[in-house]
Amino acid sequence: MSATLLVELFTEELPPRALRRLGEAFAEGVRASLESQGLLEPAAAVTRYATPRRLAVSITAVRSRAPDRAVRTRLLPVSVAFDAAGAPSPALAKKLAALGLPADGWTSLERAVDGKAEALFHTGTQAGATLAEGLQRALDETLAKLPIPKVMRYQLADGTDVQFVRPAHRLLALHGSSVVPVRALGLQASCQTEGHRQMSAGVITIGTAAEYPHRLRVLGRVEASFDERRARIVSALAERAGTDTLIAPDALLDEVTALVEWPMVYEGRFDEAFLAVPQECLILTMQQNQKYFALADASGRLRNRFLLVSNLETTDPSAIVAGNERVLRARLADARFFFDQDRRVPLESRVERLGAVVFHNRLGSQLDRVQRLRKLAVAIAAQLDGDTAAADRAAWLAKADLVTDMVGEFPELQGVVGEYYARHDGEAAEVAQAIEAHYHPRFASDTLPEGTVALAVALADRLDALAGLWAAGGAPTGDRDPFALRRQALGVLRMLSERQLALDLRALLEQSVAGHAAEVVPASVVPELLRFCHDRLANLLRERGHDGREVDAVMALEPTRIDQIPARLAAVAAFRALPEAASLAAANKRVGNLLRKAEAVDAQPDATLMSEPAEQALHAALAELAPQAAAFSARGEYATALSRLATLRPAVDRFFDEVLVMAEDAAVRANRLALLGQLARAFNQVADISRLAA
Repeated sequence: MSATLLVELFTEELPPRALRRLGEAFAEGVRASLESQGLLEPAAAVTRYATPRRLAVSITAVRSRAPDRAVRTRLLPVSVAFDAAGAPSPALAKKLAALGLPADGWTSLERAVDGKAEALFHTGTQAGATLAEGLQRALDETLAKLPIPKVMRYQLADGTDVQFVRPAHRLLALHGSSVVPVRALGLQASCQTEGHRQMSAGVITIGTAAEYPHRLRVLGRVEASFDERRARIVSALAERAGTDTLIAPDALLDEVTALVEWPMVYEGRFDEAFLAVPQECLILTMQQNQKYFALADASGRLRNRFLLVSNLETTDPSAIVAGNERVLRARLADARFFFDQDRRVPLESRVERLGAVVFHNRLGSQLDRVQRLRKLAVAIAAQLDGDTAAADRAAWLAKADLVTDMVGEFPELQGVVGEYYARHDGEAAEVAQAIEAHYHPRFASDTLPEGTVALAVALADRLDALAGLWAAGGAPTGDRDPFALRRQALGVLRMLSERQLALDLRALLEQSVAGHAAEVVPASVVPELLRFCHDRLANLLRERGHDGREVDAVMALEPTRIDQIPARLAAVAAFRALPEAASLAAANKRVGNLLRKAEAVDAQPDATLMSEPAEQALHAALAELAPQAAAFSARGEYATALSRLATLRPAVDRFFDEVLVMAEDAAVRANRLALLGQLARAFNQVADISRLAA
């Protein structure tokens, strides 16, 4: 018999930022365990539930007992099972008795090769687990593996110690309308649960598993599904926002969804005078401290109204709204106080105070870092034909807001606050803009800095962090990346590539390393960082949909002009579509194998040593086409370079058909290898074409 299974763990309020993951892990853990035990029908469907006080899962088509299954068990090696005369050994007799087989039961055993020796195997039938047995195992396994951010220890009424994310009060387990007799966290399963703390009708009895969400909704005033509750919040927020733009980050939506069981959206307002404070500060205050949703007008300017998600439904929400407005007023007043106080002191006068702020114990203070950033930003701006004086000024002021009261209260606003204060102090627009923009990109899909000054400071910031923190022992290993150097490297790579900056990555890393003392950051970190950046870029390109072989072909040359890589990839993709590509890729692979075993392949071939017409033809074709391809490649016309080289296919095919490369005559052999070296160099101006071979 199969029916819908419902399992619910009713607890104290769960940590909101972890609720979605906990709900998903609970549902998937139960499902996977039951499936592995054969308790699910093929058509079984899973529904996850997660509210502030419950984790639950409903699974359709769950069997009351798993089917019996054949089990093949290895017993003993034949050499152990029988003595020299071929009679059953005592060891075999014990095995047979343990299986409940008669003394002569060995005659029904299977003999089969197991590795290098022959062994005896017994095939029997294992009874399928009952749902009670299977669900107990599933609960034990799932609860042990939940991604609990911090375990809490508490005692049951009988004095038993229990560890879980929060104290659990009820366990519900129904298969259809029958209670499944399982236990978890010291609780015995029943058919009862509880609803909303204030609006529920009390203890709720669930008659059948299928009616669970409906009864909770009607009797308990609980929307049990996390996704449905979130969708309900999004819809209500959009309706209340009207023509205004709702500022609703996904993380805030998830957190608010995890805080309420019966969401109701109400509108509040605050004094317009607070709008004089930078709107980023106001928005952050509303989101982080109060979990409110800010609203903006069509031009993006913050409105003095906000939306809150309450866990109470009432016909008169005035008391709820007034209480929230009062709390927000105090928060915004703090932000305005910090803003007013900070502006009394020019940003420039704060820079020297950075000397008391440690950047890293091996790399000095933030002031030491600012001095390094100035030199590096000026050098980069000069290479970009930018305003070096503005780059120097922006780098000098870039970290000054770290010692402001506003950033002390809201660390997420570093850079944003600096730009506001720089504009207040009368700094040039591109200097103020660079102070904020040099933190971009802050995450994978974030925007990039605009303008040479902002790009110069942003690159300097990341390059200095990469070189210094890598040498200070912060190199990423596995999942560990304490200083977010992967993100720093991706920021550099994105700026060089997407902003098409004609800068050499190796030279940039060398300049960054040179800004540190040699005993702190040795020059040996440059090749390490270059490999690290190339690995990150290769991963990024694959994630963006580029073919893996084409990425390998381009990155095999370890290019340091990152701005040229998109064009190289496009050229390789176009070349690969040519009918000559497969043959030439295979030939280049063969050439590479030959050259790896040879010496002095960089020598120029001597035409007087060429006796075979095929090698003479290849030499003549290369003499004509290689310079053309080099000229196109130098101008960045990589596709044209490769298409010209593709016309070499007949000469290359003929050469390998008619010429013995490894000739007995050492001079002839070396000359032919030199010719192949010239061929490889011609093709490898754009990418390692041999990487395209199947």
